[in-house]
Amino acid sequence: MRGIALALLILATPVSAEEPPAPVPPTDDGWSLMERGAQMLLEGLMTEVEPALDEMGQALSELEPALREMQPALLELVRMIGDLHYYHAPEKMPNGDIIIRRKTEPELQMEGLPAPEIEL
Repeated sequence: MRGIALALLILATPVSAEEPPAPVPPTDDGWSLMERGAQMLLEGLMTEVEPALDEMGQALSELEPALREMQPALLELVRMIGDLHYYHAPEKMPNGDIIIRRKTEPELQMEGLPAPEIEL
């Protein structure tokens, strides 16, 4: 009798069956992760660069009056020089003069530049 009661008791207790696995959330093909990573990278760069950009904007606003004064002279210099590829970097002489040397024909040929047209 005890055996039957024990068997009935075992059969009456709920059997802990395996539950079906939780549904897997739909995943994208990886682009969303790539997009999120790129977004995080750009946000990090912006937070690092933003203070420098603010400082640069402030410095340029302080320089604006001086640049407006220099604008005619700078435009004339650009008109006279033309293409900067035909010139060496500016040099400061011991007496304070600044010279900008024109490259020679062999130097231009080594760089693959055509000879400049000289206006007479």
